[in-house]
Amino acid sequence: MAERSASHFVLIPSYNPGAAVYATVRGARSFWDPVWVVVDGSTDGTAEGLKKLAEEDPGVRVVVLPKNAGKGSAVLHGIRLAAAEGYTHALTMDSDGQHPAASIPEFMERSRAEPGAVVLGVPVFDSSAPMLRVKGRKVSNWWANMETVGLGIEDSLYGFRVYPIADLVAVMHGQPWMRRFDFDPEAAVRLVWRGLKPVNIRAPVKYLKPEEGGVSHFNYYRDNALLTWMHARLLLEFIVRLPFLLRRKYRR
Repeated sequence: MAERSASHFVLIPSYNPGAAVYATVRGARSFWDPVWVVVDGSTDGTAEGLKKLAEEDPGVRVVVLPKNAGKGSAVLHGIRLAAAEGYTHALTMDSDGQHPAASIPEFMERSRAEPGAVVLGVPVFDSSAPMLRVKGRKVSNWWANMETVGLGIEDSLYGFRVYPIADLVAVMHGQPWMRRFDFDPEAAVRLVWRGLKPVNIRAPVKYLKPEEGGVSHFNYYRDNALLTWMHARLLLEFIVRLPFLLRRKYRR
């Protein structure tokens, strides 16, 4: 098992992922310590299974929320608890087995080298990736780059990334957004607005088939409507921020 870190931890928000979550947690633990799982109101019995896993492994902590509130809410709950214990950075990864545990050390080392940056995963797709998802993300990525005047977000939707905790709490505090499917892209945009440098690292992504234990909560119409509303909100703020963003870009 990996040496325990006092500053960086892995955070896995989890909602009804099925049995795939156990392999995800074990995979993360083989490369990092500690690993926290925030169970976001799951009803599939995985909360109980994860608690048993944590009893066997002191490098795993499980936090169970009473009802589902969304990925962003689960992440915010976890990083606030971690900040109170002295952690400064969180690597987020999905619970369903899509994200590469083997890439955790590379992302963490880059974050340690540049602690003031947000380290963003850039997905490398294989044949398991649904073409609708691959092509559809290009729209959100285009908007994110427009809203940040091309300051360096290569992919706005891939949730495998390392956040400086204090900065993420700051951009989420006091506003109701970034709590569900809008969390990943809005976090990337707002952190760049805040002045953080985006560092992009390629990482594979795997879409598990149902027979492999794959579970997806993506709803094409609901979640795309949420992204459309998110970019409409960000666009209004972008207009106000544009002079400052352009000044920053040309200084760079």
